[in-house]
Amino acid sequence: MNTAARVWRHPQVRRAVTTFLLLALVASPAAWAEKAYLAGGCFWCMESDFEGLPGVQDVVSGFTGGTVENPTYNGNHTGHYEAVEITYDPSIVSYQDLLNHYWVNIDPFDAIGQFCDKGPSYRAAIFVATPEERRLAEQSKQKVQAMFPDEQVVTEILDASIFYPITGDESAHQDYYKNNPLRYKFYRYSCGRDARLEEIWGDQATH
Repeated sequence: MNTAARVWRHPQVRRAVTTFLLLALVASPAAWAEKAYLAGGCFWCMESDFEGLPGVQDVVSGFTGGTVENPTYNGNHTGHYEAVEITYDPSIVSYQDLLNHYWVNIDPFDAIGQFCDKGPSYRAAIFVATPEERRLAEQSKQKVQAMFPDEQVVTEILDASIFYPITGDESAHQDYYKNNPLRYKFYRYSCGRDARLEEIWGDQATH
């Protein structure tokens, strides 16, 4: 038996290692976290809509869905969607819960953008990373379509690709609603986001 095996057989060593690992997991809840990628128009609003949801640990604004590397807000982001990366604790909030929250915070009938923001980068989309996420996303879209038989749900369900967070000189876009509350509220109101959400979803709208 080698030295490492002899040491590991000692009960005090095993207890110490087990205690260390348990403490590390407790101290780092993100070890259990998962990520979801959603586009719903302006990423400022998506951050605001999801950061208050119990179980959501972090929401980061960025771009995804395109082929241009390192897209920027003021530069080239052709083909990309404004999106958010949602880090969440699945023991508190499930992927299905995120989808339920997502639908009532977007206009699922707008094929050219969201609210006052029009153009390819403002389209709504769910980016799925696993077969189970796709199944749940497709199922949730079908449910929304069944709720509105006279409308066409155009929100896309796409394979997840590289997510590029907004960084560097454009970092002010992160947590914009927190750091610029008056400007954010004016933008959201003037864009008609909440008025349209209430028109579509009524009491289900969560803003």
